[in-house]
Amino acid sequence: MADAAQWISGARLRTLPLALAPVLIGTGAAIGSLGGFTAFILDDLAGSSDHVSMAQILLRGLLALIVSLCLQIGSNFANDYSDGIRGTDDERVGPVRLTATGLAEPHAVKRAAFLFFGIAGLAGIVLVLVSQAWWFLIVGAAAVAAAWYYTGGKKPYGYMGLGEVFVFVFFGLVATLGTMWMQVGHLSLSGWAGAVAIGSLASAVLMVNNLRDIPTDIEADKITLAVRLGDNAARIAYAVLVLLPFALLALAILDGHPAVALAILAMVPALSPLKTVLSGTTGPGLVPPIKSTGLTGLAFSALMGLGLAL
Repeated sequence: MADAAQWISGARLRTLPLALAPVLIGTGAAIGSLGGFTAFILDDLAGSSDHVSMAQILLRGLLALIVSLCLQIGSNFANDYSDGIRGTDDERVGPVRLTATGLAEPHAVKRAAFLFFGIAGLAGIVLVLVSQAWWFLIVGAAAVAAAWYYTGGKKPYGYMGLGEVFVFVFFGLVATLGTMWMQVGHLSLSGWAGAVAIGSLASAVLMVNNLRDIPTDIEADKITLAVRLGDNAARIAYAVLVLLPFALLALAILDGHPAVALAILAMVPALSPLKTVLSGTTGPGLVPPIKSTGLTGLAFSALMGLGLAL
């Protein structure tokens, strides 16, 4: 039986920075759309407020974070379970595969996945109650379905080269814009720019992960986007996905948030994984870029979120 450390490894914690990232940007965009931290401070000093309070922003942001983190962990366990029972993970490199290695029974891994989906659902319901955005229940249900059917079900979309598309939509657009909408009830150009940016970086993490797995995925008949593109094109696509967010900062600057230029500093942690991937490194050598790309996304989102909120 798997011990606690192996279950934690199976949860693939390296993927969690990009679950935090959309909440940081969405919250920053929400605060920025109301005038930034200065507006909140002045309202508090004057004893008046024409918009949601900072306490409400923080509460809704915390709930959105719980939803995002639990969906990510649930998706990781669901992926472990589904790929494990299909035999796709038999020859993997990287984090512990609980199902494929026999460290945990398949039903236990599946149960762990739905436990975290359940926690995400409960937090999401509370968030909907607080924000009164009832229609978001449908979006939440779609997010859980997307997390499960990435590698689950009879025709998983992850096996058809659509993984990056769904990651972009749900961990980029939906998570970021959903966080902003739940907090202030509207969207902004800066929010959209941040959503596309973090969706791009989240897709880059999956791209380099699938680039590493091209040989074993071909054997398992798992046709990811990296398999469809081929090794060289997948590396170029990764570079584009990593660099695009920095170009999108221009939109937020034009939208009246010049402080988002702080996010350019995230280029520093991006250089190493870019160099590694573009150098032609294969196999286990591509494991560090997965983690580094996730940390780049976290740094980018923290700095952009701060820049939007100032």
